[in-house]
Amino acid sequence: MPKECLNKADNLKNCNCTYPCSKKGLCCECLKYHLSRNEVPACFFHPEDEKTYNRSIDFFIEQYKKKGLPNV
Repeated sequence: MPKECLNKADNLKNCNCTYPCSKKGLCCECLKYHLSRNEVPACFFHPEDEKTYNRSIDFFIEQYKKKGLPNV
């Protein structure tokens, strides 16, 4: 696993996820988990969309078409 994926303290500085889980700050683990469920992680969403906890790819595409990329 890339060293950057394990730098939890640095990753948490930019993590906008409001859902409590053990993968928070471990970006590679988070991405792997969500992709296995046909989802994308919180960091792909605008803050107001992230709070819905809807991580589906369909929801992401719908919001992306409306708003474009989130400001991260």
